[in-house]
Amino acid sequence: MTDYSPAGRAARQREDRELLRRYHEDGDPSAREKLIARHLPLVRSLARRYAGRGEPLEDIEQVGSIGLIKAIDRFDIEREVSLATYATPNIVGEIKRHFRDKGWAIRVPRSLQELNAKMSGAIDDLTARLGHSPSVGEIAQSLGTTNEEVLEALEVGSAYTALSLDAGPAGSDDDSDPMETIGGEDAEFDRSEDRATLGPALAHLPDREREILRMRFEEGLPQTQIAERVGLSQMHVSRLIRRSLAAMRAELDA
Repeated sequence: MTDYSPAGRAARQREDRELLRRYHEDGDPSAREKLIARHLPLVRSLARRYAGRGEPLEDIEQVGSIGLIKAIDRFDIEREVSLATYATPNIVGEIKRHFRDKGWAIRVPRSLQELNAKMSGAIDDLTARLGHSPSVGEIAQSLGTTNEEVLEALEVGSAYTALSLDAGPAGSDDDSDPMETIGGEDAEFDRSEDRATLGPALAHLPDREREILRMRFEEGLPQTQIAERVGLSQMHVSRLIRRSLAAMRAELDA
């Protein structure tokens, strides 16, 4: 039974720090696996806050696990902060990015998604300062972009259909998100660098496993749709994803 007393939490933090030291300084892959297993309950707890938004809970947990792994890999052992505190915003950020990327009804370039996200605040600010609704040219000048890009961003705005990610769980009246108050970093990770790093590990997988991972993490398909495409059960697809990720981790650690 887990000890949640202050002394118990302090003991767990010391154990985490020792595992982090073994992983980062000694290169011990088993320490990394233990850290992942120890903090999966945190991933599940955070993932449940985003249930009921059109994605299977298992898929949300898998996305959150990616945030946990990135937090473990990028943790600075000189930090005076617990791994759970550091990992929380990374896990939440990974889940939110997953929903944002899947929340567009059509595929929209990321640059236009980001411009569309900026425009709401810019329009409110310009309206307050100018005393009238801003023109396309005024919005473009404020954001340092062109009239054409502003018009495109306004047009694709109707393609966004996601629910608010700051709302409480489905069926709940609680719109607060207490986990958001925990400080920490949520860095934008370099995806091209990730691809270059993961390329050799992917090359060692069979074609079917590579295609399943591509559908899961590139297309963002839920396991049910992947299972239909490849003619397997969802449980079999889930096992293949876990096995492939474990094989890739072992290859990268080697």
